[in-house]
Amino acid sequence: MTPEYWTQATQELAACDQIMLQLIQQFEGGTLTSRGCAFTTLARSIVGQQISVKAAESVWQKVVIAIPDIEPRAIAAKEPDLLRACGLSARKITYLQDLSRNFMEGNLNETSWSNMDDETIITQLSQIKGIGRWTAEMFLIFHLQRPDVLPLDDIGLQRAISLHYFDKQSIDKKTMIELAQPWQPWRSVATWYLWRSLDPLPVEY
Repeated sequence: MTPEYWTQATQELAACDQIMLQLIQQFEGGTLTSRGCAFTTLARSIVGQQISVKAAESVWQKVVIAIPDIEPRAIAAKEPDLLRACGLSARKITYLQDLSRNFMEGNLNETSWSNMDDETIITQLSQIKGIGRWTAEMFLIFHLQRPDVLPLDDIGLQRAISLHYFDKQSIDKKTMIELAQPWQPWRSVATWYLWRSLDPLPVEY
């Protein structure tokens, strides 16, 4: 599912930022998409923590082969050795099983998210073992398709901003926030295009 705001967002970003204009033209037709499953998005985000997009996709495909039915009960029921054989660390296996338990026990109320602001959702999700701000931000962008998320801790975003705006010089979060001010209220969209500029595989969670 493509966000209904995508066309407006790309038009406004292209009008305010020359580099955004170039990226939007370069990747014309590409959009952020939602898989429509909260559990899958959070599970994929955990798998993708601190590794490359390519590596994360490789590990995830092994998980899918081992457990074709990706849902909380199936993950919780599997032996850790099976998940470890897919390339998951012991820590990530613990995180996935804890996430599964939270869904099974009804600790996450999906119907309430539409009425909650971004920071409240980040706070709620961060109560789950293994979910920090970055993982919650991926959830906001990819599942809830919130339009104005700027994941400052994301290594890919840092690299892309450094590459396109600062001649590969190192940057800090304050610099990123200042650069992104004109992108509001579409910072998720700008982030997606910057990710896209780095990798032939579109980022998906």
